[in-house]
Amino acid sequence: KAVVSTQSGHYGRGMSKQSRLLKSLIMGPPGSGKGTVSERIVNNFSFFHLSSGDLLRQHIRTKTSIGSEAKSYITKGLLVPDSVITKLMLTELDKAPSQNVLLDGFPRTLAQAQDLDKIHSIDFVMNLDVPYETIIDRVSKRWIHPKSGRTYNLDFNPPKVMGRDDITGEELIQREDDKPESVKARLEQYTNLTKPILDHYDNHKKLVSFSGTETNIIWPKVQEYLQKNIG
Repeated sequence: KAVVSTQSGHYGRGMSKQSRLLKSLIMGPPGSGKGTVSERIVNNFSFFHLSSGDLLRQHIRTKTSIGSEAKSYITKGLLVPDSVITKLMLTELDKAPSQNVLLDGFPRTLAQAQDLDKIHSIDFVMNLDVPYETIIDRVSKRWIHPKSGRTYNLDFNPPKVMGRDDITGEELIQREDDKPESVKARLEQYTNLTKPILDHYDNHKKLVSFSGTETNIIWPKVQEYLQKNIG
């Protein structure tokens, strides 16, 4: 696997300087800071961000044919099939403006990656490699005030009084999804789902991993890689 090491900052793989529009993919486990890194890539390098989750919610909200099809599975508690997600993302890729594209959340399975390969070539895949112990520790320290949605972190933004909201004094709760056992289960599911995709792109020499324990460590490496390769 091509890794950008914390110590050296050297890149295992690179691309030639950009001469055409690029299609890239960002991957990272829940809690890895993928959303923040994606936003910085879009803002600093003018990528067009295509998030499967955002698009799916938009299509469901506007009741398009794809949205209605996806909703029929979701309301039954079923996963949206690969074919529906692939159709959605390929349609949006065809409509994308003339700028570099950052895919997010797609492909999510090996079948989706293989279907994508038949029509569009991915130039590089950025994988955010954050230790799972770090993610579990970080997320499990998140507490919320349910009425307002105010969020606290026991390390970075602790409440003035432990277990109480700063404004109302009401009790804070920890969401079920934020409890250590829930976070661990999600991360295990992510690994099982995405390992075949990472291996697929690694075999095609398109995978670049950026290692670190927090976004402010990982982002400079991503920024350097993109500056070096696309200007």
